[in-house]
Amino acid sequence: MKISGLIIAFNEEKSVYNCVEAMLRMCEEVIVIDSFSGDNTVALAQKAGAKVIQQEFLGDGPQRSFGLPFCKNNWILNLDADEFLEQDAFQFLKEGQFVNQPYDAYNFKIINHLGQKRIKHSGWYPDYTCRFFNKKSAKPSSSKVHQRIEAKNIKNTNYHILHYGWASYAHIIAKKNQYTTWQAEQLFEQGKGAHFLSPITHGLTAFFKAYILKKGILYGIEGLSFSLIQSFFSYTKYLKLLQMQHEPPHHK
Repeated sequence: MKISGLIIAFNEEKSVYNCVEAMLRMCEEVIVIDSFSGDNTVALAQKAGAKVIQQEFLGDGPQRSFGLPFCKNNWILNLDADEFLEQDAFQFLKEGQFVNQPYDAYNFKIINHLGQKRIKHSGWYPDYTCRFFNKKSAKPSSSKVHQRIEAKNIKNTNYHILHYGWASYAHIIAKKNQYTTWQAEQLFEQGKGAHFLSPITHGLTAFFKAYILKKGILYGIEGLSFSLIQSFFSYTKYLKLLQMQHEPPHHK
């Protein structure tokens, strides 16, 4: 069963070449939807063997949906430019273990990294994400950030994808800050509300889950740090939503 690779990218020159090259070990083709990167992303993706189409960023889900018609095969491996198949996931796909199964989408366990160090606590693992689906009956959601795949029959697997998304704590915080803006905007557009206690309650709940329930407490300063980042993410999202209720954002 032939597979098409799909990547959405913006300023990913550090990883896109290796990502495309790795995906072409599995996929018949790789399509990169580039949001008019200002670095060498396009040239490096093409050099690695990808077909590049440029499109202003529509949001996480819509950008992925935009790329689907350019993929000639029904089965889609949709990785981010900083994601790579672990050997177990590679074997699962290479051996066609998904063929003749009743599933139209598969969730993989994401192993997040800070630099080269794996993060396997505080709710950062297993971070189930769907990266493989059949576009005939499954599709990305319309969410602007952290979209999910809407499928008829999705299966959780024990196979892994390696995510090298952050070089430092500063990098994580910067990305989380951007994500919270997008999520707050999405909640605002959906008519969701917040009150003055919302940032506090959501922030404290997120910290409790990450530090206690997800065992961050067992990992010293690292566990505390990632639990606080989860708390910051949740707190800031609702703080921004609260501000939007008083000062609605100007839409482009």
